[in-house]
Amino acid sequence: MLKLLVAEDDVASLELLVELLRSLKAEVHASNDSEEVAKLIERKAFDGIFLDLGMPGLSGFDLAKLIRDSVLNRTTPIVIVTGRDERDTMHLSFSVGATYFLQKPVDQANLVAILGKLQEPRYENRRRSNRVSLNSEVTCIVGNRTLHGVTWNISQGGIQLEVFGLQKGDQLKMSFLLPNPATIIQCEGVIVWQQEERQGAYFTSMSLEAQDGIRDFVNRAGT
Repeated sequence: MLKLLVAEDDVASLELLVELLRSLKAEVHASNDSEEVAKLIERKAFDGIFLDLGMPGLSGFDLAKLIRDSVLNRTTPIVIVTGRDERDTMHLSFSVGATYFLQKPVDQANLVAILGKLQEPRYENRRRSNRVSLNSEVTCIVGNRTLHGVTWNISQGGIQLEVFGLQKGDQLKMSFLLPNPATIIQCEGVIVWQQEERQGAYFTSMSLEAQDGIRDFVNRAGT
């Protein structure tokens, strides 16, 4: 039975998530107090930790950093569960060590998939700010425009592109190929900087499978 920790300040959301996880036969420790969560991180080893970003006191970002610096849970998978829709939320979540990112309301099928992944052999979790080279063709859809270009590098939270016609602030859908094994990634993002012919994009939305594909590629290429 998986031993999980859930941190969520909204009592109704906490009860719902705990009920869903327990219905999937997980042992769940839950709290809406970030200081209590911080103590549990240091005292008990968990198979997975679910964090809401909007915790009072220590935020979900703060707790993720504590987890990655802890003795017992340094490599424990972190699942960010949030209703925030700021453009940099996914990027920031991965930069502090998140393993998966879920938007509220949480879909039960995604929880089932994540619990299955948590039971697989674990590898070292790294900071998701690791950036590795990626030379691939990319297709971008911005409104009714379809643009084509190339990628230069990628991290769990974002990608550097060279696509003529993209401007800072553009919200776009992207499709590109990861090599070895060939994996098509489809996701959404926003252009956060532009310099000469290149652009930098933060990811804003992608499937669990895409999150897995990018993380595996970054880990392999970074070794």
